[in-house]
Amino acid sequence: MTRYAEIILDIINHAEDHLTAEDIYLKMKSMNEKIVLASVYNNLATLLSEGLIRKISITGSRDYYDRIKKHDHLVCSKCGRVKDIYLPDLTDMIRNQLNLDIDSYEIQVKYTCHECSKGDH
Repeated sequence: MTRYAEIILDIINHAEDHLTAEDIYLKMKSMNEKIVLASVYNNLATLLSEGLIRKISITGSRDYYDRIKKHDHLVCSKCGRVKDIYLPDLTDMIRNQLNLDIDSYEIQVKYTCHECSKGDH
C-alpha cells in the first residue's frame, strides 16, 4: 500500500462524516501533503478494489467514501446529507427468502433531515 493510500484509509476510518474525494484531497492538503486530486481518485480506486473502503453512490449527488464496518445510511432527499444507521443484519433473512447466497447488501433510507424540515437548507 502506498503512503498516500495509508493516509487516505486513515482519514476515512477516523472521519465523523462521509467524505467525497474532494474532501479527502482538502484534508490531505491541510496536512501539507503534496498530492493532486487525480492521486486521491487513483488511491480510492485501489482501496475500493482491495475491499478496504466502500463507496456510497447517491443519485444526483457526489460519491462518498466510507469505512467497511457494517452499517446502513439515512440519506436526506432534499440536501443529500448522509448519516449512519445501525440496523440488524438481514443477510440470513434475505438468503432464506431468495434461497440464494448473497455477497452483500446496502440499505439507504430516504428521509428529510431536521435542517431541511426547518427550512435551514
